[in-house]
Amino acid sequence: MAPGKSHILLSSTPLQVLLYLNSWYFAAFYLAEILIFIYKGILLPYPSDNLVLDVVLLLLFLGLETLRIFYGWKGNLCERSLASCVSLFILFPCAALAVYYLLLQTFVLRLEVILSAVLLCFYSLELLLGLLSVSAFSRSKVY
Repeated sequence: MAPGKSHILLSSTPLQVLLYLNSWYFAAFYLAEILIFIYKGILLPYPSDNLVLDVVLLLLFLGLETLRIFYGWKGNLCERSLASCVSLFILFPCAALAVYYLLLQTFVLRLEVILSAVLLCFYSLELLLGLLSVSAFSRSKVY
C-alpha cells in the first residue's frame, strides 16, 4: 500500500461470528435430523418413498448449506461482493428446505420444529447482516 493511504476493513465481524456459529449449529441440526429419520423409519409408519425423498433433500440441504457458508465466509473476509451475493442467493433455497423440515414433512416432530425455527432465525440474521455487508463492499469500490 502507498504511504499515507490507509485501508479500512469492511468485513463484518457479527456476520463472521454468525456464519461460524451457524456452521456448528447446522452440523448439530444435520446429525439430529439423521437420528430423527432413523427413529421415524423404525417406529412410525413412514412411507418408504417419502422417507427416501426426505433423506435426499437432507443431502441436498447439506451441500447447499456448505456452499452457502463457504461463500459467505470467503466473501465477508475477502470483502468480495460477488461471493457474498452468491451466499445470499443460496440462502433462499436453504431457507425453503428449512421451512420444508419445519412444516411439510410427512411426520414433523416437535424437536424438528424447534431445530428448524432456530435455523430460520440464523438465516434471517445472516440475510440482514449479509445485505449490509454487500452494501458496504459495493460502496467502497473505487474505480
